[in-house]
Amino acid sequence: MQKVLKYLLLWLLPLLLQADFVNWLGNYDVAHQKALQEEKPLLVLLVKKNDPLSSSIIQNTLMNHSYVKQINQKMIPVIITYEGTLSYPIEMYYTTVFPTLFFVDSSREIFLTEALYGEAIRTEKVNAKMVEIFK
Repeated sequence: MQKVLKYLLLWLLPLLLQADFVNWLGNYDVAHQKALQEEKPLLVLLVKKNDPLSSSIIQNTLMNHSYVKQINQKMIPVIITYEGTLSYPIEMYYTTVFPTLFFVDSSREIFLTEALYGEAIRTEKVNAKMVEIFK
């Protein structure tokens, strides 16, 4: 059994190392300060705990796509759990649809483009938003 697990791990490790992940921060205040210092916009993903759609979107739309590198280079991504205890401006990011993806000018705290909600967070739409913001 241990040999099987060992081979499985050796097989999966290269795949995991090649994966392109968004480098999420987990604290809004820290992300906002970093965005201000680096003069970058925020990418805010608001999710609910134990929500299958949120997990699916993180794995299928916000991983291993060409725009992930651009997100990591040109934005400060932060993931916020709706039920979380960390503070964030709820009046700014209020929604009843989860997950929601916001594109925000960090200095003026205004939206750069319309947010994406729920199942609308798809690869082609995220890519289009990135093109729109960084044209």
